[in-house]
Amino acid sequence: MKRKISFITPFIILTLMLFGFILIPEISDANFMDKLKKVGSNLEKDLKKESGKLKKNTKTGLEIGKKGVEKVKGTFADFTPEQEYYIGRAVGASVLENYKPYKNKEVSRYINLLGLTLSQASDMPETFGGYHFMVLDSDHINAFAAPGGLIFVARGLLRCCKNEDAVAAVLAHEIGHVQHKHGLQAIKKSRVTSTLTLLAAIGAAALADQQMSELSAHFGGSISDINDTLNKGYSRSFEREADRAAVTILKKVGYDPAALVDMLEVMDQDMKPGGFGFAKNHPSPKSRIKYVKGRIPPGEASESKPRQTRFQKALGSI
Repeated sequence: MKRKISFITPFIILTLMLFGFILIPEISDANFMDKLKKVGSNLEKDLKKESGKLKKNTKTGLEIGKKGVEKVKGTFADFTPEQEYYIGRAVGASVLENYKPYKNKEVSRYINLLGLTLSQASDMPETFGGYHFMVLDSDHINAFAAPGGLIFVARGLLRCCKNEDAVAAVLAHEIGHVQHKHGLQAIKKSRVTSTLTLLAAIGAAALADQQMSELSAHFGGSISDINDTLNKGYSRSFEREADRAAVTILKKVGYDPAALVDMLEVMDQDMKPGGFGFAKNHPSPKSRIKYVKGRIPPGEASESKPRQTRFQKALGSI
């Protein structure tokens, strides 16, 4: 797959951040928005195409490696940005086997513009394929971050958001998982070498589009490791790491870091113990609330009427 988001240069994003994204005015660049819409549309088509092929082949990366590619020992840190991107696409295809995208252009535009701006304030502002944000048509209170910058947010979680700062807190937390490569770290150590071997083998052929189905099939074990972690949840230490990153990102862009605490409190009230989504695969919100509060500097962020108007317009009926 070609890089779909190369047109979003750091200059454009930085300009949005410094000269108005805190207020996110109406975007007048029609070409920019047309391209942004195509990104979401093409991504959905690509992932759906791949998701139907995930289960057709059970060969592992190790089996492929035995065909002549020299194996090397490695860790998650040895994955290149390009390799991380293709792993993330396979994980994304798997997510769409269980969830349907939410079909609403205004919501998609809003979430992507907000998410892209937040990502530029992270320690990993660029990925090989760029950051992409998709809303899932599900009542579950949940969100997923696949390696390489694919981030999925369920409609049920967005309903918990009372303002734009809350939405920003959700996205910033998921960006934190991408920034710290928590998805790649979910791959079992015993499988990392074989996965790197497979990716090196396919990479030699420049990873053409037609090879994507083979990629997602041949190292199913590694993808399963990541999917299992997304379903069961990251460790407490990983969640805290993502929370720390979220607080930093929110402060840099100008949002209230306390919104993360507000979101956790709302989810704590709305969640059913032992239920699906966040309740199933995240540590108790109470345990995170105390931790996050200890990392938020004193002071209150001023409320923004334009933000709230924009938020209501985009997500008021979600």
